[in-house]
Amino acid sequence: MIQKYIPYGKQQITSEDIAKVAQVLEEDWITSGPKVTEFEEAVARYCQATYGVAVTSGTAALDIAIQTLALPPGSEIITTPFTFIATVNSILFNNCVPILADIEPDTYNIDPASIRKKITKNTKAILYVNYAGQPCNIEELQKIAREHHLFLVEDSAQALGAEYNHTKIGSFADMTILSFHPVKHITTGEGGMVLTHNKAFNTRLRLLRNHGINKEVHERFGPKSGWAYDVLDLARNYRLTDFQSALGLSQLSRLDSFLKRREEIAEKYTAALQGHPKIQIPRVRDNVKHSWHLYPILIKNYDRDVFFQKMRENNIGVNVHHIPAYEFTYHKRFGWKAEDYPVTNQVFKSTVSLPMYPSMSDQQQEEVIKTIKSILHDPQ
Repeated sequence: MIQKYIPYGKQQITSEDIAKVAQVLEEDWITSGPKVTEFEEAVARYCQATYGVAVTSGTAALDIAIQTLALPPGSEIITTPFTFIATVNSILFNNCVPILADIEPDTYNIDPASIRKKITKNTKAILYVNYAGQPCNIEELQKIAREHHLFLVEDSAQALGAEYNHTKIGSFADMTILSFHPVKHITTGEGGMVLTHNKAFNTRLRLLRNHGINKEVHERFGPKSGWAYDVLDLARNYRLTDFQSALGLSQLSRLDSFLKRREEIAEKYTAALQGHPKIQIPRVRDNVKHSWHLYPILIKNYDRDVFFQKMRENNIGVNVHHIPAYEFTYHKRFGWKAEDYPVTNQVFKSTVSLPMYPSMSDQQQEEVIKTIKSILHDPQ
C-alpha cells in the first residue's frame, strides 16, 4: 500500500501565489476593486472572448448566464445528464425546464443527434458541457442552434485552455462559463466567470452578480460619487473578491505549464493502459486540444465499484464523474429514467476518473498504474 493518499485532483499553490494575495490584503480594495477587473480582462483575453464577468463559483456563473437569457417561464433548455448537477440546476433555478439528451459513446459529450430528437416549439437554448476537458462537436451544435434559433451556453468548467479547431474555448457560444474550484485548471479558492462577446449580455451579467443594482461598487466611491442607485432585477450577491482575483491572476500566469503537465500525465496513462482488456481509455477527437481536467476510463468485464473500493483501499483517490441527473432523489420528480439514456447509463456504470493534477509526481502516477494493473489482473 502507498503511504500517502493520492487525490484525484488538487490545487497547486506557490509562495508567489500567497505573496500576491497578501499584497492585495494590504491595499484599499479587497473586493469589487481593480484586481477583479484585471482578472476578468486577462481571462477573457486568454480565451479570446470580448468580456469576462467574475463571480463566486462556476455554479453562480451558470445561474446568471441562464438568467441573462431572460427566457419565458417553462422554456425548455436541452442539456446533458452526464455532468455535475449544477448544470441542470441552473436551468431549474431560472424557472425553465431541463430536457436531457444522451451522450456520445466515445467522447461522453452530448450527442447532437440526440439533441435534434429533443427539440420542440418550447426549446430556447442548448446548454452543453465540454466533459473532462474535451470540447463537444461545436460546429454541429452551432448548426442546430442556427436552424432552430436557439441560444448556446457552454459549460466549460472542466475545459479552460482547451481548443476546438485551433481556437480557444470561450468564443464559440453566446456565453461560456468557467470554474476556478481547487480541482480545476486554475483556482481562486471558489470562483467562476462568464465569457461573452455580447455587450448587452455583459451589462446584464454585471447587474445580476450584484443584487440587480445598476451601478458597480466603484461607481459609488469617491468624492464625486453619490449614494443613489436603482435595483433593476431580482438578483443575488455573486461578487468575487480582489484577493481571490489576485490568486487567479497568479495562477493564470502558469496555466500553460499546468496544461502541459496534464497532457504529459494523460499521455503516460494512455501509453500504459491502451489495449488493456478490462479498460477503455478516453478517445480524443483530431480537431480538439484536450485540457485534461479528468482522465476517465471505463472498466470492462470487472465490477466498477469493486475496482473503486480496492483503489481507495490502496490510498488512490479515484472518483466517479459524474452521477447522472436522473439518479438523484430530488430530480426523480421530473420522470427521467436511466433506460431513456442508454449511453449515459452504460458509461456511468463503468466510469472511473484517475488522479490528474499538475503537481502529481511520476512516482505517484507509476503507483497508480501499477495498482490498476494489479487489481484488474486478479479475479473478483
